[in-house]
Amino acid sequence: MTGVPASQPDDFQAFLSRPYRIEWGHCDPAGIVYAPRFLEMFGESTIMLFEKALGVRKRDMLKTQGVVGFPMVDVSAKFQRPAAYGDDVVLEVEAPDFGNSSFTIRHRLLKDGHVCVSGTEKRVWTVRDSERPGGMRAERVPDDIRARFALPGA
Repeated sequence: MTGVPASQPDDFQAFLSRPYRIEWGHCDPAGIVYAPRFLEMFGESTIMLFEKALGVRKRDMLKTQGVVGFPMVDVSAKFQRPAAYGDDVVLEVEAPDFGNSSFTIRHRLLKDGHVCVSGTEKRVWTVRDSERPGGMRAERVPDDIRARFALPGA
C-alpha cells in the first residue's frame, strides 16, 4: 500500500484544501486513525466547502436558503496508507457533482503528497415538507448555489 502520489495526474480538482493535524482522539490504541474518523473529517470538509462557496456559515445558510440540511445517503472510502497520531496532513474536497436534488462530493486525505484515504459522499438537499408536520423532502439544489461551485475556466 504505497498510496498514489498527489502529483500524479488524475481527475481530482480540489475546490477546498486545508491543513489538518491528526490528534490522539482520532486514533485507535495502535496510534493510527480509526477509520470512522476519516468520514467525520470528510463531513467537516463538506460543511467548510459550502461555507467557502456561499460565503456564509452553515447555520446562516440553513436560515437564508430554507434548507433543513443535506443528509448523507451513500458513502464509500478507500484506504491506501495509514495516517497516525501527530501527522500533518492535507484534506482536499472537490466541488459537488450535482444531480437534481442530490450531489456527490469526493474527498481525499494526503500525507507527504500521497493519498492515504479517498472517499465519496452522496447527499440530498432537503427542505421542510409543509404537508407533513416535522417532515422533510428532497428538493432541487438551487441554481444560484450550483453556480457558486463553478471552477474558473471550467
